Amino acid sequence: MEILTEVELKAHLTQTDDAFRSLSAKHTEYDQRLMALEAKTHLTVDEQMEEVRLKKLKLHAKDQMREIMARYKEAHPVH
Repeated sequence: MEILTEVELKAHLTQTDDAFRSLSAKHTEYDQRLMALEAKTHLTVDEQMEEVRLKKLKLHAKDQMREIMARYKEAHPVH
């Protein structure tokens, strides 16, 4: 299977790789929770701390997804 774009690679890995699929779901969950916080006009101290925590978790999930993508690209070079 020849993967041409990052979008296609993400779709492929979402269908075929359990770890990638789990990370993608977590990334989406963190993003939705962040959007809910960011929609508020004022955040409490606890909400501000939660926002920082969610941003870190979201970034970590994204980094792990990128690692999986890089390993896949290395194992399946496009000719």
